[in-house]
Amino acid sequence: MFRRTPKSTAADDGNQPSAHRARIGKRITAKLARNPMVMRVDSDRLELFIRPRLLDATECAALRAMIDAGAQPSRLFAGTQGPEYRTSSSCRMDDDDPLVVAVGARMTALIGVEAETGELIQGQRYTEGQEYKPHWDYFPVNDSYWPHMRAQGGQRCWSAMAYLSDVQSGGETHFPYAELMVPPAEGTVIFWNNLRPDGAPNVDSLHAALPVAAGTKYVLTKWYSERTWIAQP
Repeated sequence: MFRRTPKSTAADDGNQPSAHRARIGKRITAKLARNPMVMRVDSDRLELFIRPRLLDATECAALRAMIDAGAQPSRLFAGTQGPEYRTSSSCRMDDDDPLVVAVGARMTALIGVEAETGELIQGQRYTEGQEYKPHWDYFPVNDSYWPHMRAQGGQRCWSAMAYLSDVQSGGETHFPYAELMVPPAEGTVIFWNNLRPDGAPNVDSLHAALPVAAGTKYVLTKWYSERTWIAQP
């Protein structure tokens, strides 16, 4: 059951430093850094962590089948970019499915935030040649959809992405400003902070799903907001 989101105020401007968002980032970073199963990627531009083998092969296969069954052409927020910008297929995972619930809970437990701040999990599939060009996961406040996102849960603080398949060639997650690249590896989950340590959006979190050159790439993505996230129809 989702709690009602507090009314937004001028201090909720997602483009400005925020002590609340800064505390969230500090807490998550500290928890991930303490975990011996998690590797922190060395960068002074981006907080990025990798947890290998969080999902096993059987779980990945079952989740790939769910994505195949529900995949539709991926959508972008209205008015942001043309259809060639994101050419994958996506689906909202069944939030009542026991495996989806378990995987989401595993991700949330690793970063140690309140479960209700997490958005519903999205599945994505990239076949050969498909990609998602450079973008940010945080919400630019000058875009038309920001008031809706602010009311729904506020700024996206952290992203978690699980690779559900190896890929023969291509399909890396590329952070061009941070000069980092993470290749797909079945069962691995990567976490990154979309914000700077002061809680303002981090432009260095820009990232892209590079084109798949050979094979098929499957991922799950879950985003975490600064406040309770309210599902919309």
